[in-house]
Amino acid sequence: MTAINITVPATTANLGAGFDCIGAALTLYNQFKFTPIDSGFSISVSGLEAQKVSTDDSNLAYQSFVKFYQHRGEKTPPVNIEIKLDVPLARGLGSSATAIVGGLMGANHLAGLPLSQEEIIEMAIAIEGHPDNVVPALLGGCRLAASGDNWAICDVPWHESIIPVVAIPDFELSTAEARRVLPTQVSRADAIFNTAHLGLLIRALQTGRADWLKVALQDRLHQPYRQGLIHGFEAVQTAALEAGALGLVISGAGPTLLALVDKIQAANVERAISLAWQSAGVTVDVRSLNLDSQGARADVI
Repeated sequence: MTAINITVPATTANLGAGFDCIGAALTLYNQFKFTPIDSGFSISVSGLEAQKVSTDDSNLAYQSFVKFYQHRGEKTPPVNIEIKLDVPLARGLGSSATAIVGGLMGANHLAGLPLSQEEIIEMAIAIEGHPDNVVPALLGGCRLAASGDNWAICDVPWHESIIPVVAIPDFELSTAEARRVLPTQVSRADAIFNTAHLGLLIRALQTGRADWLKVALQDRLHQPYRQGLIHGFEAVQTAALEAGALGLVISGAGPTLLALVDKIQAANVERAISLAWQSAGVTVDVRSLNLDSQGARADVI
């Protein structure tokens, strides 16, 4: 093996009521190429916002690479890592999850695949702290994860008529900042509300029922507290719904917003969101994507 290239999809997490437990892989990708070298390590980054990514030992892909070998009780081998970015940073599209998954999978392949996919998943969740981004980044599709003695992960069928439209603004919002505004306790009524809506969300995604999806995307655990961090949120939400979106939610920690749309209405919703955010003084990249069904993949070079 001369080198291994790992391609990892972006993800959108939470989907409204599924806070920290559900996420979906999208057709937008980062790539991580690992090449064995004689000594030390080197990192180069190209592509979208490359200048913001560190190239020293604080690089998250390299840290994950190192943790793989620490987990194995082995010395970290010398490596050159080339990173190509197409997933924007700190926007709620799982950029950190791509680095974690890329680093772990690159290490596993260079080591001769000693760890199973399940073991890689456990390591990725431990590094990230929650499963909603790393699980779909690894496995593809829409995934629900629940903790127990081990993580229980199930596929959530996604009806072909439902199109994810992402609206990526030109400002960042760190996950840490988005978590600071959340309450430490919630009411029983709010917990019940989200439990019911998550169950409905899973059935709505599976069946494509628009009436169910419009209800299911509501949430009381995180979005009401985070909306104030996203300039223009209410205007964009109103515009998206008036243009025919089935719902609009915060993607991950934000500030990217995710509209779920019947494919017939996708172009109208894209246009409405773009105009609404531009009217609020925000430059935005709005695009319709598809669900990535494959997840992270490795190619020997």
